[in-house]
Amino acid sequence: MATGQLFSRTTQALFYNYKQLPIQRMLDFDFLCGRDTPSVAGIINPGAEGFQKLFFGQEEIAIPVHSTIEAACAAHPTADVFINFASYRSAAASSMSALKQPTIRVVAIIAEGVPESDTKQLIAYARSNNKVVIGPATVGGIQAGAFKIGDTAGTIDNIVHCKLYRPGSVGFVSKSGGMSNEMYNTIARVTDGIYEGIAIGGDVFPGSTLSDHILRFNNIPQVKMMVVLGELGGRDEYSLVEALKQGKVNKPVVAWVSGTCARLFKSEVQFGHAGAKSGGEMESAQAKNQALREAGAVVPTSYEALEATIKETFEKLVEEGKITPVKEVKPPQIPEDLNSAIKSGKVRAPTHIISTISDDRGEEPCYAGVPMSSIVEQGLGVGDVISLLWFKRSLPRYCTKFIEICIMLCADHGPCVSGAHNTIVTARAGKDLVSSLVSGLLTIGPRFGGAIDDAARYFKDAYDRGLTPYEFVEAMKKKGIRVPGIGHRIKRGDNRDKRVELLQLFARTNFPSVKYMEYAVQVETYTLSKANNLVLNVDGAIGSLFLDLLAGSGMFTKQEIDEIVEIGYLNGLFVLARSIGLIGHTFDQKRLKQPLYRHPWEDVLYTK
Repeated sequence: MATGQLFSRTTQALFYNYKQLPIQRMLDFDFLCGRDTPSVAGIINPGAEGFQKLFFGQEEIAIPVHSTIEAACAAHPTADVFINFASYRSAAASSMSALKQPTIRVVAIIAEGVPESDTKQLIAYARSNNKVVIGPATVGGIQAGAFKIGDTAGTIDNIVHCKLYRPGSVGFVSKSGGMSNEMYNTIARVTDGIYEGIAIGGDVFPGSTLSDHILRFNNIPQVKMMVVLGELGGRDEYSLVEALKQGKVNKPVVAWVSGTCARLFKSEVQFGHAGAKSGGEMESAQAKNQALREAGAVVPTSYEALEATIKETFEKLVEEGKITPVKEVKPPQIPEDLNSAIKSGKVRAPTHIISTISDDRGEEPCYAGVPMSSIVEQGLGVGDVISLLWFKRSLPRYCTKFIEICIMLCADHGPCVSGAHNTIVTARAGKDLVSSLVSGLLTIGPRFGGAIDDAARYFKDAYDRGLTPYEFVEAMKKKGIRVPGIGHRIKRGDNRDKRVELLQLFARTNFPSVKYMEYAVQVETYTLSKANNLVLNVDGAIGSLFLDLLAGSGMFTKQEIDEIVEIGYLNGLFVLARSIGLIGHTFDQKRLKQPLYRHPWEDVLYTK
């Protein structure tokens, strides 16, 4: 275990498993503290490479994205903190890989429920190699005015309220991330604030202990007193008791172990964290508080008295001249994001494209103001879709029911996707209909439209080989391939895509067999256990249902079905459907007599 300060104003981290909000909060904290360089050096997203755009104050920056831990460490040798946002299933493996990198010194594991045997191996490796593990089940830690991990301390408003933008004199450690935020506030009210705060995590076996960090704080000159918040369960606090008895800590320690109310219950009670479960009298909050008090810690009579005890201890140190309270400074104002400023009515920004035929901003896309679900529910057909997108009026229908539904659902998805954008730009350049349409069609491929084909291929292969959803998804993950047909930018498990629900309802009502669709639903059930946005999307629904249409009709041999899927019939369906929308966008721009399009400079990140 490290013996002194973990972080500084120049500390940089590698962030595993891209999460926009916690990374942006780290960068906003950096700006608030007046750091010269961002604290996030690189992002590791298995299977992906490139850059992610984020803000460092007013400036938009590009943070490199690496596909492997090894590549990221090689590219950023000065980044010595690894922030792991992987799920509990893969957190141990990725954390061990990070610990084995010579450049990594601290690993923070956010996931809760990492297998205990895996955690023990991580702890053993870290201790034998003089490295630090924070977590699992942690929100992380913070050095005030210097560096913070992920979502530690919450929003910028909370950070400002707790005076975390500049260092104080108090070292704080607890098991709970939520209570850390509460205690940062408490400490800021009655002292000059914290210097460093750590939430070691609530699992049974944390990577570092309360006493580990108290002993560190004791060696940091800027830390003049320590505050410890423990909880019932386990015996971690007794290592701190021993350190106090042996005289290893020579600064005041204010301590409280929560969970004293457990004795009011007749049976054993679990208090949230996996480790917060008393296994006997020694693990009770009362016994720990008494032992800490007898060892020399300042222990209040209740949690309610903790704030006053911290205040008294701090003021005594000030009177003795051991603490000179930190002078207050005014932090800079964090710029407000454009989208939130627009929503709040603070600014207005000009648009760059006019579209009168479709809108995908709401709960579901609309064609000429008519919601997609309404088109389906009223029994309208592909002719109606064409009339709405091209002529903005209704015409008779002309195709079979299921093909009609698929074409309606794929006909258009607003002016911002790559195909429509190309068509609009070409039409505004004065080109003819065919040129404008082809310019959009040329963008159709693996990243735009091809997911229907790929979803059908992968679902069919997995189902025919008898793979369980777990085996299928994990095999794809090992190959670095995202499951086609799974995942949505807006929709979630608790906010399903209306289009998918309509397709599934139609198929269950009319199809003789929906085995491939049901397999896709089983895959979705598993992926939703990983993340709430990994839902079955419209590409996956169409791909799996076309397999059922081919297999259930009895009109195709297995060889023919394989050939249809392999050749790319489903991609052809997408091309046919999307052509309706692309032609409509061409007519729309011509009718509106839009001028030549030029992309605005401010919408381009110019970087080396």
